[in-house]
Amino acid sequence: MRLIDIVKNSPRRLVVPLMGYPGSQLTQSTLKQNGFNSELHYRSIYKLAERFQPDAIFFMMDLSVEAGALGLQVRYPLEESASVEFHPVRSVADINRYKVLDPLFDARVRCYIDTMRLLCRNMTSILKGGYVIGPFTLAGLMIGASDIAVATIDNPDLVYAALNYAEDVITRYAKELINAGADMIAILEPTAVMLSPKSFQNFSGSYLSRIARRLDTMTILHICGDTTHLLRAMSEIEMQGLSLDSAVDLAAAAKVVPSDCVLIGNVDPVRVMVNQKPEGVRLAVRELLGQMSPYQNFILSTGCDLPQETPLENIDAFMREGKSWVYAR
Repeated sequence: MRLIDIVKNSPRRLVVPLMGYPGSQLTQSTLKQNGFNSELHYRSIYKLAERFQPDAIFFMMDLSVEAGALGLQVRYPLEESASVEFHPVRSVADINRYKVLDPLFDARVRCYIDTMRLLCRNMTSILKGGYVIGPFTLAGLMIGASDIAVATIDNPDLVYAALNYAEDVITRYAKELINAGADMIAILEPTAVMLSPKSFQNFSGSYLSRIARRLDTMTILHICGDTTHLLRAMSEIEMQGLSLDSAVDLAAAAKVVPSDCVLIGNVDPVRVMVNQKPEGVRLAVRELLGQMSPYQNFILSTGCDLPQETPLENIDAFMREGKSWVYAR
């Protein structure tokens, strides 16, 4: 079934906050512990689903999993998401050195696959989703974000070589998550926000489409930041959903995005979900639902993954307000 069919067949708005990190509050654990322990990671997500009853849930967002599997240097703080510290690729020959590695044998990759398997084995009544990194973003972690932006102009052959390799790594990992039972795969492509629409199509969109065509599941694209300038280009990619950050005017985006592509978002995860009181959260949700009431292709969510310290009562408020909204057919 397509994502748009699930949305249209629901009697109310679907409510799916991106909220993996706050699960560590419920298991009294650190983000680092969850990133290395599939049983703990599963329990953190299970407890989130048990308490808040969302219509779908993803495991914790982590942009370092595939990069670490390639041998890139990754920093693992206790209470922050992991980050790639060094970007060693300077030539096509450097990329070839990484091809001797099979990322699917990496311990953290296996940990996330096992987390998905546990979720799917024990949570049968809810849609489960996994994250993979986007091709331009993985290439950017290999080359460096600022360096890859320059290289798209003065060394495109290096960028294309990195993208071709990244596409294969991402697709293989995503297929393993699907084999483990994932109903949805969200592709995280934040580095692409710096691209123009034409460059986006050349260096990200065409690769994203190929990945999506190779995956037998519902696919969602998420790009952090203000992607207003990329909306038309993003709409041309073969994705079933677009997850948009809080910087984007979602109602305006709905006029650009085709009606069979689901818009997902986009309550501010920090300004609203962390910093407001529950009443402020309810007001923000109510305002967004009102703006999106003319559009069926919409799932209420947050603009990005909620920070670990998000007050749980604010997630309660988000869920109650969102689930109370029934729209006319």
